[in-house]
Amino acid sequence: MAQDSTADGIYFGLMSGTSMDGVDGIAVEFAKGKPPVVLAEAFVGFAEGLREALFGLQHPGENEIEREALAANALATRYTVCCHELLRAGNLSAADVRAIGVHGQTVRHRPEKGYTRQINNPALLAEMAHIDVIADFRSRDVAAGGQGAPLVPAFHATVFGAPGETRVVCNLGGISNITILNAAGSVRGFDCGPANALLDEWAHRHLGKPYDQNGHFAAGGQVHRPLLNALLDEPFFTQQPPKSTGRDLFNPAWLDEKLQAFAGLPPADVQATLVVLTAITVAREIERHASDVRAVYVCGGGARNPVLMKAIQAALEDSGVSGVPVLTTEALGVPPHQVEPLAFAWLAMRCVAREPGNLAAVTGAAGERVLGAIYPR
Repeated sequence: MAQDSTADGIYFGLMSGTSMDGVDGIAVEFAKGKPPVVLAEAFVGFAEGLREALFGLQHPGENEIEREALAANALATRYTVCCHELLRAGNLSAADVRAIGVHGQTVRHRPEKGYTRQINNPALLAEMAHIDVIADFRSRDVAAGGQGAPLVPAFHATVFGAPGETRVVCNLGGISNITILNAAGSVRGFDCGPANALLDEWAHRHLGKPYDQNGHFAAGGQVHRPLLNALLDEPFFTQQPPKSTGRDLFNPAWLDEKLQAFAGLPPADVQATLVVLTAITVAREIERHASDVRAVYVCGGGARNPVLMKAIQAALEDSGVSGVPVLTTEALGVPPHQVEPLAFAWLAMRCVAREPGNLAAVTGAAGERVLGAIYPR
């Protein structure tokens, strides 16, 4: 995928993922023939009321249209704050920035029904930030018969690929997904299953905290094998790619249904078992589709969980993929929390250049498509 030099310049990338804790932002400069240069980064958290509103929109409910519109306006405000932080940290003005690539907040993802829904108000963001906004990246891929996810493998191939060496980039956000960068140059990618979506839910339920810091909660428990087997009894895990998923499937109701037969199990044991569920579902997909992998590079919030990182290493060994290091993308020069916002800045640049941003072999779309809709400043 060649880059049109007319699209060179500074872009912002904003990503608020399935963990729904806030927005990661990055300011990056793209120039043809050169690696991207990060100029600034920022994180802006979500207030509890906004998080609750977003979680509430995961399922059908009363007055959804107005609740979604109000949540979108609140999100645009937080996105604007993040943009202002990036301008300040990078010593930039709005006129210096070509465009903002903003993913929006996924509340429904049903490509099998022909739609995916990312809450956002990009027109309001453009009005407040005084910068062109590029949003709604997933719907064009879905319109072309694709899953609309994952969209980052094309970016991963550009930044992390190495000729003659098979690498796996594993994103541990709310959902886990992998990108397989084959030694011969081909690229595959798909979702594996739940990651922080269930881990954070269980930690919030029993610790009153948004997540299990450093995996301490899980480390205090024991893996419960019967529960693990019940959790693994899910058709998605054996489905062949292309495939994608989200909170539409892996949500608190799914977990509670699985737990019905295990009443009285210590909460820490459930957390420990959820960690291994994530690890096994990632490792199995790597063994099935990238058994010649030389290294696994992890990004996303799960990269900060040493218990989860060790569990993935152990699950790879158990699956027969031995001697493969599990590292973070920091080893390749990109801190884990920067990867996704950087990817959406890259997708924005691709849209400006009128170059495709998806990989049909990854998403199952009918072909490569220019992704995103432009909202002028």
